[in-house]
Formats: sequence, C-alpha cells, structure tokens
Amino acid sequence: MTHSSETPSLEEFLLALTEERPDGLSSPLRALWFDANNDWRSAHHCVDARSDVASMRAHAYLHRKAGDLTNAAYWYRRAGLRPYQGALSDEWLEIAKMLCS
Repeated sequence: MTHSSETPSLEEFLLALTEERPDGLSSPLRALWFDANNDWRSAHHCVDARSDVASMRAHAYLHRKAGDLTNAAYWYRRAGLRPYQGALSDEWLEIAKMLCS
C-alpha cells in the first residue's frame, strides 16, 4: 500500500492488513485496520472523538463488536443509521468498502 494520504482501493486496504501500521489512512480506516489486527482499544481511539459519519459508523461497529449494544445504538443514531443486523464480519467489510475508493 502506498504511504500517502490517498484513499486506498479495497484490495490495497485488505492487503495492508498484514503490514505494520500503514500510514496515510483516514481515522475510520485506521480503526478498521486496528480492529482487524485485534487491537480494539487503538481502533476505538481512532474514532472516539470524531463526529464525521464514517467515524461514527466505525465507532458503532466497534461497540457492537464489544457487546455494548446500547452504546452502539447511540452511535448508529448519531450517524443517521439503523443498527446493523448482519454478521460483524459483513459490517466490517461494508464499512471498508464505503471508505475505500
């Protein structure tokens, strides 16, 4: 993956999941990267203080994954979304697709 501020393609992002902390990712993509690398706290830190829709959606996903459905519902509402009903892996991929070029 390039180390610039360009938005990666989905394929580039998926390949970057095995890299060491790739640079140039947006906050919500960094959150998904950390989540895929089993670091929920760092993932949460990436989106915790952000109020853009993409970050709030990732934030909701992270709380849903942690089993905190009340907090997840709050972040889905803030993002203008209904709580996701499918598998966590499907939601992760849907968010990644939304964020990648």
